[in-house]
Amino acid sequence: MLNISIFKRVVIILVVVTGLAYAMPNLFYPRVETHNDAVTAIEQAGGEASPELAADRSAWPGWLPSNLVNLGLDLRGGAHLLAEVQVEDVYKQRMDSIWQEVFPVLRDARDIVGTIRRVPTEDGTLRVKIGDTTHIDDAAQLVRALATPVVTITGTGSTNFTVDVEGDEIVVALSEAEKLATDDRTIQQSLEIIRRRVDEVGTREPTIQRQGEDRILIQVPGLGSADELKALIGTTAQLTFQPVVSRTTNPDQAPGPNNVLYPSVDEEGVYYVLEDVPVVTGEDLVDAQPSFDTNGRPAVNFRFNPHGARLFGDYTAENVGSPFAIVLDSEVISAPRINEHIPGGSGIITGNFTVEESTNLAVLLRAGALPAEMTFLEERTIGPELGADSIAAGEIASLVAFAGVLVFMALSYGWFGMIANVALILNVAMLFGLLSAIGATLTLPGIAGIVLTIGMAVDANVLVFERIREELKNKRGPARAIDLGYEKALSAIIDANITTFLTAGILFIMGSGPVRGFAVTLGLGLITSVFTAIFVTRLMVVIWFERRRPKTLEV
Repeated sequence: MLNISIFKRVVIILVVVTGLAYAMPNLFYPRVETHNDAVTAIEQAGGEASPELAADRSAWPGWLPSNLVNLGLDLRGGAHLLAEVQVEDVYKQRMDSIWQEVFPVLRDARDIVGTIRRVPTEDGTLRVKIGDTTHIDDAAQLVRALATPVVTITGTGSTNFTVDVEGDEIVVALSEAEKLATDDRTIQQSLEIIRRRVDEVGTREPTIQRQGEDRILIQVPGLGSADELKALIGTTAQLTFQPVVSRTTNPDQAPGPNNVLYPSVDEEGVYYVLEDVPVVTGEDLVDAQPSFDTNGRPAVNFRFNPHGARLFGDYTAENVGSPFAIVLDSEVISAPRINEHIPGGSGIITGNFTVEESTNLAVLLRAGALPAEMTFLEERTIGPELGADSIAAGEIASLVAFAGVLVFMALSYGWFGMIANVALILNVAMLFGLLSAIGATLTLPGIAGIVLTIGMAVDANVLVFERIREELKNKRGPARAIDLGYEKALSAIIDANITTFLTAGILFIMGSGPVRGFAVTLGLGLITSVFTAIFVTRLMVVIWFERRRPKTLEV
């Protein structure tokens, strides 16, 4: 017979109350997430927020949930970029890395190859000019021995580079398999670095995904302009540690072969001639944190991985007393003198930094360096007007659907229909609470999913009420009819919702963008609908029945 234990009643009520608590901020809490982000940013920088901003955030009780439903790009507005990654830029870096391996091998064989000189090229190859060509084929074989296999999806392919002999030069070129692997690594690294940089500023639910072979789509809701997004991700933050050849005040001085001329950030009018090939790069950096030097000035502590620590330690041991340039994006941040061997793989970057500049530099270094330059093929700033129109249209559609369902249920099932209507209101509120709790993003297709959920939410109640009607026609008593109605409708409710939920799951896994937004609200709506239909309405009916003890039922 009709009976729900006290424990079950408490659990059902607690779930409903929790859902309503998470949904309430979207209705009563002013949408001040922009103010909250501003307060957080100010506090992280060591400042104090204005009383107005602090009051906005403190207006809502701290012990209540304060998460809001995230609005997607189509509702909230934001920035849209389509970038093309110049993967060819990485080939030169690969050649520099290979030269670091080739040179020691040829240097050890200098008795048979004579002088060794790298020839500058523009075709993405490494050319090494040999003084004695008598044994140049043997020298080329030594270089070939350095090549490693390239592992692909189908297994091990060719080696990572090829070696040919042209006159008195050994020519090293990347293999096609290595180029493909390098391109893929470059795109994946760019994706990860962009995502980390965007996440550092606390933006919500960005869309960052690969398109085609060398393009990346970036959409960030809430940003004021595409230029703001470009400034956020466009800073390459390529950190290198390079030997200093000389210092000059002549900006037009020729640096010489295999050297570069970079300006100093700290010293106006001062330029440094540096060796082109760095000793260590930012790729070996594992951590960077803002700090202060021994004089109390803002600085940045850094730490290398074991590979970088070994290179850094070996160089400092061999060059005590020599200057060593720390270069960020082709500018010399600092050029300290190496006073002693630094074996631990850690150090400090000093300069004329402010606290904010040292913090920003640490963030950029932690996020990593973009491996290649990006060309922005498409950039758009989507204003909030489109979102406001979409929200207004979605609200009208939702209210029309909501009102239609309420009227239909009330006319069709009387008092039971009113119970179903209350459950429907709770269902929509719990859906928004669930969206807020998990931090999901609401898009325009997501609103369509909510409208569909409203239409489907009473489907389970219709099945139950029709079953109750059948039992009443079979001369069952009110209590028994209600009990059998819920029992016999349960399997149909579960089957229908499981199949729909599986469809929503497939849409979420296989789809992207708008399709996933629709799938999220549809799937979560199914969960709340089943809960309200099976548990909430039954609890309400049982409580009503216990109080009224009706002799007859009209459904």
